[in-house]
Amino acid sequence: MNSGDPGRRGFQVDGTELFHHSSPFPLKYNNSTLPEVHIAYETWGKLNEQRDNAILVFGGISLSSHVKSHSGNNSAGWWETFIGPGCAIDTDKFYLICANNLGSCYGTTGPSSINPATGKEYGTDFPTITVEDIVRVAFLLIDHLGIDKLHAGLGGSLGGMAALLSAAIFPNRINRVISIAACAYSHPSAIALGYLQRQCIMADPNWNGGDYYGRQYPLTGLKLARELATTYYRSNSEWELRFGRKTVSDPRSSGFKPNYQIENYIKHQGEKFANKYDPNSLLYISKAMDMFDIGEGFSSLSEGMSRIKCPVMVLGITTDNFYPIWQQKEVADVLQKSGNGAVTFYEINSIYGHDTVLLDLSNFGVAIKGYLETSLEVCGNVSKSLKTEDKCGIWSEQLSAEFDNAY
Repeated sequence: MNSGDPGRRGFQVDGTELFHHSSPFPLKYNNSTLPEVHIAYETWGKLNEQRDNAILVFGGISLSSHVKSHSGNNSAGWWETFIGPGCAIDTDKFYLICANNLGSCYGTTGPSSINPATGKEYGTDFPTITVEDIVRVAFLLIDHLGIDKLHAGLGGSLGGMAALLSAAIFPNRINRVISIAACAYSHPSAIALGYLQRQCIMADPNWNGGDYYGRQYPLTGLKLARELATTYYRSNSEWELRFGRKTVSDPRSSGFKPNYQIENYIKHQGEKFANKYDPNSLLYISKAMDMFDIGEGFSSLSEGMSRIKCPVMVLGITTDNFYPIWQQKEVADVLQKSGNGAVTFYEINSIYGHDTVLLDLSNFGVAIKGYLETSLEVCGNVSKSLKTEDKCGIWSEQLSAEFDNAY
């Protein structure tokens, strides 16, 4: 990944393909329209003759389309060990597609993109976007690739929200959904975190109302926003085992520099993230997540969820502080009560909190592989609640360190 000047034009991910939708794209709110949309994407595996083996992966709030290494980019992807021949998502069987989200800074149109009307970066002239807009842009790509119906849509966190919504918006275009660590609508605790992250960014004088491209980059604001979010993304249990009260210097010394290992860790995560993401993208996509509600425009959440006709597997993480597991249970319960008889719920006992979605892949890989490869028409659609027992609650220092160094 070549960052160049992050305050100027976003980031370039090596090996991505680019689809240019040259027609105006109407957005959900405010009668806004984007004059054009560029969509950065990557694919793995081969589309079969029937064109019915495609899987669409939706990424999280700050992820690129680089899910897995390939010949055009040999750097590890964010689901590197999850994808490939014989893996949870078997590329000998499936054609995998991942599009960078609308509003991001990794190739798809977002605030750091050039506004054709002005010849300058959009900045905060970029219109308000929603998770629905993110989904519809992804399906522009699916149309471009000539795919009428997906074998599956899946993702974690924002990606899990988008996967659910894709089945609601396009019920005849998707065979099954896997939603990991997501929700049916954003709850107050998540909205509060999004608000505080945005306040961190906007309080940085270098943010300059969003017009910082080509100027001093609001590094401090984005760094603080990520430091705050990191406290939600991991679990207390992991940090007790990993850090405890270990120190890097004597806390009794004068000054307020980091003295504890956990402080150093949080500082490092903030600095690393601030050098590879665009602050305005975080503003826009976090706001889209805050506004997410599948029941919007319907008389009830149940009515909104009743649009989802296909089988759905919902996975929740016991230690998730960001989207607590009761929110995934709510998704499964409302789906069932709205008439969907093909709902499966998995409770994942991982110690890594919300970041289990990216870190502890072995804990839910077997379940996802089986769900993707099962012929639901033959085996029957069973509504059940399952709980994984293998590797439950086991912390790996090497696994944590490898993840933190990569992401």
